[in-house]
Order: sequence, then C-alpha cells, then structure tokens
Amino acid sequence: MESAEAAKDLIVDVEQTEVAIALLEDHRLVEYNKESIGGRSCGVGDVYLGKVKKILPALNAAFVDIGDTKEAFVHYLDLGLHFDAFDRFVRKLNPNTDAKSLYQGITIGPALAKEGRIEDVLSVGQLIIVQIEKEPISTKGSRLTAEISIAGRNIVLLPFAEKVSISQKIESREEKRRLESLIKAILPHNYGAIIRTAAEGKSASILDNELKSLIDKWEGSWKGLARNKSVHALFSEYNKTTAIVRDLLNESFSNIYINDKNTCDEIGKYVALISPEQEKIVKLYKGKEPIFDHFDITRQIKSSFGKVVPLKQGAYLVIEHTEALHVIDVNSGTRAKNKEQEENTFDVNCYAAEEIARQMRLRDMGGIVIVDFIDMEEADHRTRLYDYMVDLMKNDRSKHTVLPLTKFGLMQITRQRVRPATEISTVEVCPVCGGTGKITASILIDEKIEREISFFVEENGLRHFTLSVNPLLGAYLTRGSLFHPSIVRKWEKKYDCHVAVVEKSTLSLLQYEVGDSEGVKLE
Repeated sequence: MESAEAAKDLIVDVEQTEVAIALLEDHRLVEYNKESIGGRSCGVGDVYLGKVKKILPALNAAFVDIGDTKEAFVHYLDLGLHFDAFDRFVRKLNPNTDAKSLYQGITIGPALAKEGRIEDVLSVGQLIIVQIEKEPISTKGSRLTAEISIAGRNIVLLPFAEKVSISQKIESREEKRRLESLIKAILPHNYGAIIRTAAEGKSASILDNELKSLIDKWEGSWKGLARNKSVHALFSEYNKTTAIVRDLLNESFSNIYINDKNTCDEIGKYVALISPEQEKIVKLYKGKEPIFDHFDITRQIKSSFGKVVPLKQGAYLVIEHTEALHVIDVNSGTRAKNKEQEENTFDVNCYAAEEIARQMRLRDMGGIVIVDFIDMEEADHRTRLYDYMVDLMKNDRSKHTVLPLTKFGLMQITRQRVRPATEISTVEVCPVCGGTGKITASILIDEKIEREISFFVEENGLRHFTLSVNPLLGAYLTRGSLFHPSIVRKWEKKYDCHVAVVEKSTLSLLQYEVGDSEGVKLE
C-alpha cells in the first residue's frame, strides 16, 4: 500500500524541445508528464479571450473559438455567478481606459439565474473571457468555464467575486478565523479567494506575497486585453513542473532535481515564495549520465506503460483502452498456489489493486475504468478489497469514485478526465534496420561513426563533439589501456578533436547521435 507520507522526489529532465517530469514515491514512479517547450496549447487553467461561434439552445451551451483547431464548449451553468461583471469589463476596457479604476468601479450584480437560457446571455460574435477546465480529448474540443480562478499553493484567487471560502480539511476553528480575517484584510476590492489546506499555519507575509503574485498575473493580462480585442491567450497556467510543485509540495517532499540551471532557478524562486523553509530541496543535477537513467526512471517507464504489466510472483495486469473506457484484467499467472485457493486469490487481487491505483495516476486515466478482479467467493474478501482500493486512491489528486465489486468480480472506478491519458509505446521499431530485419555488419559501426566525425571536422571545422550511444556500445568505444588506446582516443588523435561519450539507455544497441559541444544533434 502506498503511504500518504511516502518520501517524494520530483525529477525534471529539460531537453531542447520538451520537459519530462517524473514524480517518485519511495523511488517508485507514480506520475509522469511531458510538456513541449514553447508549444503549450490548451492547457488546463489557461485563460483566453474567446469569441462565441455558435449558440446551442437545445444543449443550453455554446461553441467558442479560442484559437485551437477544435472549437471549445461552454455550458450555461459554467458561465459563473457573476458573468455580467466580466462581460462589462471586456466591453468597456480599451487602451485609453484606466484598467484598475474600471475594474474596481464595476458593481458585482446579482448572481446569474440557475434556470436561465444561454441565448439570453451570449450572442454569436461576442467576446468572452474563458478558462480551460478540460483539455481536448479525442474528437472533442476543450471544456470551458467563464468563472475564472487563478490557483496558487495556498490561495485560489477569484476575480469579480465577494466570498472568502476556507478548505474544510482545516479543522481548527481558531486557524480558520485567523486565515479568514487575514485574507479579507489584504484582499483588494472585487476579489474573492479560496483558502487551501496548505495555507494552514502559514505566516501573513507568505500569504500576502502569494496573493500579490496571483493578482499581478491577472492584472498583467489587462494591457493585452485592452489592446487586442481578437481571439488570443491572456495568460497560461503554470507549466506542469510548477503546477505539480504547487499541488503536491509538503513536508514529505525530499528533493526536486532539475538538470537545467534556468529551470532550477525558476522553480527555486517559486518554492521560496510558497514555502521558504523548503527552498533547499530544489537542486541542480550535475551528473554525467542522463538524469532519468541516474534515477532509474527510464527503466520504470519501459516496464510500466506496456499492455501487460507484471506484478509480484508471476501475476500480471492486462490494460486495454477504448474510446469509452479503460479495461484492466487481473491474472494470477504462474503464481505458486502455496495457500488455499481463496486466500491466494485475495493476495493477488490486493497486489493488483496497489498497481492499478499507481497505473491510473501514472497514465492519467480518465473516465470509466473497469477492473476484472479474480473471482472471490467470500463476501468478507470482496469488502476488504473494496476498502483497500478506496484507501489506495486517497493519494490520487483527481476526483474519483470507487464502487464495490459486483457479483461477477468487476469493480467500476470513475476518475475525472481533464486531459488525454498518457500513452507511451514500449515496443520499438529498430532504428538501425527500420523494421526490415537486416542491418549492415555491426563490426563496422565504429567506421560509420568515424566517417560522420571526419565529415564535420573537415567540412564544418568542428573540434568538439558529443557522442550519445547505448551503454554497451559506449563500453566498446571507450575500452582501452595505456598501451592500447580506445577507439575514441584514436579518433581524437587522428582528427585533432575532442569526443565526449554520453551513455543513454534509451538508445538501442547500435543507435547513436553525434552532437556539438553543447549536445545539439548535428544533421
């Protein structure tokens, strides 16, 4: 069972085109995300100025253009209580307006009627401020809300709101009163807030600094909104690395390792803002081997994202994904029957429950998940398995519901779907033969690499190279002694250059990449 107090490590691998983020609990991979650098689009929490494209009276909803290839969708009930205030702000704001005076001067009127019709509020061509609640999934566009919220670690800022709400998980009445009075004292006019559980015990200066940063983010978008009244992004949610730190950071976090100095500085500043006492856990990784290889993440990814996922003692899961749902089948495999059958089955199902809870977080499965556990005859075992799964799912940040097992041994789990599930192919087409099954003689691989180095030296005048290879090929190329120089040393002497060999387990046996001194691949 995963412990709520398991030691957490966040590992961030910053490459040229993307950032990969791995969350480890007791050195075991439980969450994995990738984000393109400079290519973020339609992320949860991002705020846009959109244009209404079509009204759907039958659904009491509308399609909205936010600049994506698929039109986004907003329902009447997602327009928020004070949509009229946002609408007046958008209509009246222009480059000649004092935005702050306009914002503070708008009167927050009565709440939008729950039984209203969308055609009475929106019209085709109308500009509205919207925020993404769910990313595009399959053929569907983004799901939107017009009730804007800007989340921080301790506070969620609510523009055009009047309430201050406090997390129900904060049990102390004195602490609730302290936080409520503190936030109300520093909250500007026409702003509301939700005080998150993490705010418990935080000092006034920490909360004040975070609140100011959230207000700056919202008000910083006004200049662009006043100048550009066409469809465009107003501001983005935090990147995934910062969002994970924001939502998960607590005393159980041990380390945050990042292999890029700029990103490390950025995350360090954010942690110093929201939790100064933990600033020292942010560390720059300076090792020679790839960061994911060093922390054994590459191997865990390969073993965790396949169709078949192994469990203890020969048992395994088979995971299938369809358009409508995810199906997980539990198999006992070759597990030794060293106990009576019923007890053995219960043990296998418990092992499976632990891995299923991890797999749902790891793959970010959403929608309906059907688990076919091995049939158990005793009602007590079925009840204990259900209770165990509910307990395991407590660590999951996504909203979810777990239903008891049916008489057929099926368990239904619903999990909030806000973005497409993470899918990673664990089978590879051979990069050397391209799937043909035939390659040039492997003994000639060093000659092939040498020809490339020779070309870049003689044609481009380069003298410093980075050669990325599989560890086995790396050992072959760098093997040498005082009297018998390695192949790499022979190249360096022959071409008067320097070759830094970097071993990557993600590369296949004879795959290699020649890069410049900074590791940028040469074409």
